[in-house]
Amino acid sequence: MTTTLQRRRAESAPAPAPARRHELRTSIILVAGLVVSVLALLVSVTIGTAGVGLGDVVHSIRVSIIGGTISADFASSYAVITQLRLPRVLLAFSAGAALSVSGVLMQGLLRNPLVSPFTLGVSPAAAFGAALVITVAGTNQLPAWATIAGAMVMALAVSALVLGIATARRMAVATLLLLGIAMTQIFEALTSALQFTANENTLQAIIRWTFGSVNDAAWRDVLIVGIVTAVALPVTLWFSKDLNAIAFAGDDAARSFGVNVGPVRVGLIALSVALAAIVVSFCGIIGFVGLVGPHIARLAIGADHRHLLPFAALSGGLLLLVADAVGRTVIAPAVVPVGIVVAFIGGPVFIYLILTRRNTLK
Repeated sequence: MTTTLQRRRAESAPAPAPARRHELRTSIILVAGLVVSVLALLVSVTIGTAGVGLGDVVHSIRVSIIGGTISADFASSYAVITQLRLPRVLLAFSAGAALSVSGVLMQGLLRNPLVSPFTLGVSPAAAFGAALVITVAGTNQLPAWATIAGAMVMALAVSALVLGIATARRMAVATLLLLGIAMTQIFEALTSALQFTANENTLQAIIRWTFGSVNDAAWRDVLIVGIVTAVALPVTLWFSKDLNAIAFAGDDAARSFGVNVGPVRVGLIALSVALAAIVVSFCGIIGFVGLVGPHIARLAIGADHRHLLPFAALSGGLLLLVADAVGRTVIAPAVVPVGIVVAFIGGPVFIYLILTRRNTLK
């Protein structure tokens, strides 16, 4: 009885001062990140050749939400903001958030800070699916959903195959990574073969898709990617303590804590690759966000997945948002695809991580 009372008193006792300060600091960082994200979204809408200001953006959003009249002079700006700029920046932010959350899951579950959502071959498989649809269509006009469907089906099918083989054979994490690398090489070769045999127009369409872009963003794309991300984030937070146990203590210790390691790892990896597959299907290949976004978040808020996951969503969204803004301004009025800009940013960061974390490669 005494022991039970002591345990209850200990559980109900206030947290130590350092723990309270840490929680307060974490909350401040999360709120600051959210405020910065909202401001960055609003400012990003103003970037472009149409010359709209922040006041125009706020007015357009207010009219879209609560209704109102649009003057004839403002009609053109309103159309640019609501039909072109807003879908673009919201898709960039939601796609970056999804890729970054996916990267946190992969790095934690595989206990390797240098892996990304595309480690299991998601990106090259999606590229092959899209290229196959474009090649089969030939000169026929493709509906918008056809390429998206081809990329998504192939990415999810390959991910399911890799995870199924790994589960059935009870592969170690290192073997799973090697299997993903093998799948990457196979589908890159298949895509190259399609490009080699394609005519000029088909080749141009394939290459344009593989650049990674949010140029043709529509509200449909924003809704699908945004809803999937909004649903996935609470699910990952629900398993954040299990993820902490696996990432920090290892499988054996996590099992001693009551974590069902196998199903948790397979389920969360499946969620991770699904997030990446959906983003790639709508935006093309955008690499490095799932690698760099989580590391930016860790530097700012620490490695506890209860806080890391939501902040990684913000950091990944901001990273892709900034990359898109740079792509629209660096050689304006031409637009550099966001996948190219992110590669320029992510490449040096990846090299830095390799050089400073050599022990993770042993």
